[in-house]
Amino acid sequence: MDWNSQGFLIPVQSGTCSQDNNCISVCPFNPFPEEKLKTETEISSLFLDTVSASNHKKLGNYFNTYAGYSIEHRMKSSSGGIATYVSKILLEKKIVKYIINVVESKEQNHHFSYTIGGSIEEVSKSAKTRYYPVTLENVFEKITSLDGDVAIVGIPCFIKAIRLAQIKNPDLRDKIKFTIGIICGGIKSKFFTEYLTQKAGVSSNKLSSIDYRIKDISSHAGDYSFGVKTTNSNDLHDIKMRTVGDMWGTGLFKANACDFCDDVSAELADISLGDAWIRPFVNDGQGTNVIITRTSLADQILQDGLKNDELHIEPIQKEEFIKSQKGSYTHRQDCLSYRIKLSDLKYLPPKRVKSKVLPPDVKIIQKLRRQTRLNSLTTWANTHDAEKFDAMMKPSLRKLRLITKFNHYKRGVVDKLKKL
Repeated sequence: MDWNSQGFLIPVQSGTCSQDNNCISVCPFNPFPEEKLKTETEISSLFLDTVSASNHKKLGNYFNTYAGYSIEHRMKSSSGGIATYVSKILLEKKIVKYIINVVESKEQNHHFSYTIGGSIEEVSKSAKTRYYPVTLENVFEKITSLDGDVAIVGIPCFIKAIRLAQIKNPDLRDKIKFTIGIICGGIKSKFFTEYLTQKAGVSSNKLSSIDYRIKDISSHAGDYSFGVKTTNSNDLHDIKMRTVGDMWGTGLFKANACDFCDDVSAELADISLGDAWIRPFVNDGQGTNVIITRTSLADQILQDGLKNDELHIEPIQKEEFIKSQKGSYTHRQDCLSYRIKLSDLKYLPPKRVKSKVLPPDVKIIQKLRRQTRLNSLTTWANTHDAEKFDAMMKPSLRKLRLITKFNHYKRGVVDKLKKL
């Protein structure tokens, strides 16, 4: 894997690819998958209990949906700390011997990387969300030689790649006993971190720590800050994310592949975790997870944690879970067929979405998001200057903001009329 001109890690071909496309067989965006591995729907039947579990077209196979947090790990996490709690339990109960997750890295040109940890202390170091490109390349080479089983934490496309690798390599299927899926709003380029670092008042790339989600417990869950420390100072340089504008709905610094992913909720993981962007949970600045359990083991871990007063969780309706990720479902599923039409890509992986008629304002939003995503990457690559970047991106972001505001107003009126 190597960096490309847009700040993403991409695979570098090291040999000749066979006619059966074996070299991309574990790629989550493989446009030529086997029929039995066509989409997440087919793959899930090979790993999850499709008999005892319920099924929903937006959630996939699942046992239960919850909202809540870990009493011990909440404050040191980006959200409710459930990922850290589950990782700890997997180690304590000796279900696995190692947890594979993302931590700060000392490698040159890599602020973060996947690592293999076997202690609660090591798990605690991976408690925060990292909006930075990483690869499983190095740790995957070591899994089969480890003297114990592993659990892996990853976003939906990573979990899919893991499942495909398990199918291809039976040893990995035996070794990887549990997966924790983190709901993803889109992979960010390393330019995202460079931009925020400058906005926080730091010009140096010599950073000792980066925190993308510094909570404000006196405010709401979305009112978090980005912060960095440099190698020559322990002072925290931070900035409220609301002051830099919408980094997610606009598509700024996002990978193009993310606009062709329809797996919002990590459908192939044993347990899926995200932020509870719904009331009343969103009003709590300490952070709350929404949770989907997809295996009996995952559900039992949560039930035991509740009984032992280690977790504060409550069941929520599946509609509430979907509502908590409404923006992502709308963009990545409802509007996907339109983006496919707009795309000039020759090959795309099979998708499960059906063609949908979109209102004119939604089509405009989709076109502007595509332009904004690409422009943000090329503009930063050419300037590497936050002030110049803001000035050059301002006109297109203003257009997108205005049409999005109109769309939200229109939707609000429609929702009120439906209640009459």
